[in-house]
Amino acid sequence: MSLRSTATGTRLGILVAGGALAACTLTGPAVAADDTGTSGHPRTYKGRVIAKSGLLLRTSPHRGAKVIRSVPYGKVVTIYCKTTGDHVSGNNRWYLLTNGTWAWGAAHYIANIGPAPRWC
Repeated sequence: MSLRSTATGTRLGILVAGGALAACTLTGPAVAADDTGTSGHPRTYKGRVIAKSGLLLRTSPHRGAKVIRSVPYGKVVTIYCKTTGDHVSGNNRWYLLTNGTWAWGAAHYIANIGPAPRWC
């Protein structure tokens, strides 16, 4: 999967292989969390973890994917984009989070702060 920002020419390569998620910037400058693209939409979004026992972050948007870390209840997370995956309590949306490492979290357990994230 390759994502491209038309404003800066920044490309983000995301590789999921063998249960591992790797992400790296291929070209262009770093993107600030509050920066907006040419469409006026933010490049990153914010959300708050609402799972009382914390949110498990995974290598892919599937309930059976490897858990790589967790985020505690109430923590604000940075969301890059959303996609569809396994259903969690009737919600099939998953968010790609960018806090330190790239990982997937079930949108059911994240309350958006501001606009909903764009599609990956």
